[in-house]
Amino acid sequence: MSGAVLVAVAAAIGSFLQGWDNATIAGSLLYIKKEFNLETQPTLEGLIVAMSLIGAVLITTFSGAIADWIGRRPLLITSSVLYFVSGLVMLWSPNIYILLLARLLNGFGVGLAVTLVPIYISETAPPEIRGLLNTLPQFTGCVGMFLSYCMVFGMSLMSSPSWRMMLGVLSIPSVLYFILTIFYLPESPRWLVSKGRMLDAKRVLQRLRGKEDVSGEMALLVEGLGVGGETSVEEYIIGPANEFVEDQESSAQKDEIRLYGPEKGHSLVARPVTGQSVLGIASRQGSTFAHNVPLMDPVVALFGSVYEKLPDAGSMLFPHLGSMFSVAGNQTKNEEWDEENLAIEGDDYASEAAAEASDDNLQSPLISRQTTSLEKDMVPPPSHGSIFSITQGNDGEPAGSAGIGGGWQLAWKWTEREGDDGKEGSFKRIYLHEGGIQGIRRGSLVSLAGGDMPAGGEFIRAAALVSQPALYSKDLMDQHPVGPAMIHPSEASGRGPSWSDLFEPGVKHALIVGVGIQLLQQFSGINGVLYYTPQILEQAGVGILLSDIGISSASASLLISAITNFLKLPSIAVSMRLMDISGRRSLLLGTIPILIVALIFLVIGNLVTMGTVAKAAISTVCVVLYFCSFVMGFGPIPNILCSEIFPTRVRGICIAICAQVFWSGNIIVTCTLPVMLSSIGLAGVFGIYASVCVISWIFVFLKVPETKGMPLEVISEFFALGAKQVAAANN
Repeated sequence: MSGAVLVAVAAAIGSFLQGWDNATIAGSLLYIKKEFNLETQPTLEGLIVAMSLIGAVLITTFSGAIADWIGRRPLLITSSVLYFVSGLVMLWSPNIYILLLARLLNGFGVGLAVTLVPIYISETAPPEIRGLLNTLPQFTGCVGMFLSYCMVFGMSLMSSPSWRMMLGVLSIPSVLYFILTIFYLPESPRWLVSKGRMLDAKRVLQRLRGKEDVSGEMALLVEGLGVGGETSVEEYIIGPANEFVEDQESSAQKDEIRLYGPEKGHSLVARPVTGQSVLGIASRQGSTFAHNVPLMDPVVALFGSVYEKLPDAGSMLFPHLGSMFSVAGNQTKNEEWDEENLAIEGDDYASEAAAEASDDNLQSPLISRQTTSLEKDMVPPPSHGSIFSITQGNDGEPAGSAGIGGGWQLAWKWTEREGDDGKEGSFKRIYLHEGGIQGIRRGSLVSLAGGDMPAGGEFIRAAALVSQPALYSKDLMDQHPVGPAMIHPSEASGRGPSWSDLFEPGVKHALIVGVGIQLLQQFSGINGVLYYTPQILEQAGVGILLSDIGISSASASLLISAITNFLKLPSIAVSMRLMDISGRRSLLLGTIPILIVALIFLVIGNLVTMGTVAKAAISTVCVVLYFCSFVMGFGPIPNILCSEIFPTRVRGICIAICAQVFWSGNIIVTCTLPVMLSSIGLAGVFGIYASVCVISWIFVFLKVPETKGMPLEVISEFFALGAKQVAAANN
């Protein structure tokens, strides 16, 4: 996974530049006010800071749609160029108006980086370490702020500090960012798949994962082309293929799914549960994850149920089948599939060579699956091609599977039923997740489709999300009346994103969570405190703490700001470690109360009469505590969540909407803070922020699910299922 890690580090340099800029504008504002006489013009003072935010809002309006159109990488390159140009213009700035223009250009660069870096990292990172890698922007941003504050503090000790030099230095690190985006960052593999560029996506995945066989993940990315769909929950029992009774009814065999291991000759069979069993499975269909908390979103309970069942380590079956459900995964190439692929090339569907003749971006096979006798009679037109390699098993079962990370298994099933007009078929995509209950020993009895499980061997329970595959089109059934009607990935991607997709229940449900968490994050006051930390600390009297060593009040506030950002680094390091262990939701619920306590003590410190030194000490400790707690949870997690919860086809547009809310809230907080400070004082400001944090904790508890370790495509399925349950409850 080193390839994915290095790419994430390179992309996170964009956040380093944002942190650098935040600190330099906060420090240089002390000197800009003096040169342009802004002490009596708080609105203009706020506008200097807010121009960057206005630029971010303007560019974000278009960035999502453009990112879905031309890709993530070109916009990251554009971001680096805008950082460089804005730094040069700020270095020049002969008057306040040129400075405002430079801040606007800077905002364009910041907006692109903040919007696209989380998307890019989420789309390139393995599920198991996606949270860690997506916390990197918070870490690099904090490093940028620390180094910038150190630089500004050093310049403040000069006889005549130059704010232009403070701001213009931004151009130097932006050159490094430009070089990395041009020569090192590949395009997002999910975006490439969404455009039908299968071979390019495969090469990028091979580089990111450091292995040749990426067929399972390629199949997952193809499944991510769909938006919405009817998703249901089923329960399966999984065990060795030879342990199931061979003379079961044919209907039971049709419902089972074959899961292939990385070694030839080893496979499992998954069969659906039809009724109540000793495992406590309530039913085959519908949600088994009911909750008793009033007003809690069903999505929260659905996600939570998976983590309650997640085993502590790997597969509980056999070592050679560890990749089936192991979080660590197994990178052994599936030789069984390869041999079968060679054996049947030229049979059934178009071969890989034939497919490449019609579309050189089509890589076949992506996955292996078995076929039915019905499918053998179907020959799809060359224009559609096939991403599947068909394998004829001994028992003719219509199934295939691939490990997709995070303990999830991707499988497909073609089932036939007798209908009024003859045989009717349906093609289903199934995401399987191990239930985590150790093997059912000999003598156990579990109700299965068509009969009972034999009293022998070891078996496990698995939850399953069942829905229609992205490439299965009901609209094409009339053209292909025999067998499943499959479309080419490029045909699916050709439809592109649509505004109507935003009203699909699962997407709309995810937007509520994304917009809500971003808005509450901003109204918790972080950017107001961040931009004006030097002035807040100066007003609190921190200069007294360092006056004995001859440091001015302005320099003292800058030094303490630098120390504060340095102390945030170990907090972020802890967050990076816990993000994929404790999870996003747990970190939010654990750190927001600390924000509330810190803000309450800031209110008390400004209302209660006390000595200057005591007041300065309380203010400093509370600001440090506030920042350190914020960067562990409420800082990085909203962007991480928003980059995870939307389908690939509309991810750019949806994140742009969330980013619009983010920047709009940022502007409101930043522009109103000077006025609020002069009207209701620090105590009133921090009291408002504390109230918002209380609301935020309630929102997180009721609405925000846990997404750690899940493939992005599975997360989208859960939101679709949650929206379906909400609609059913309302009806």
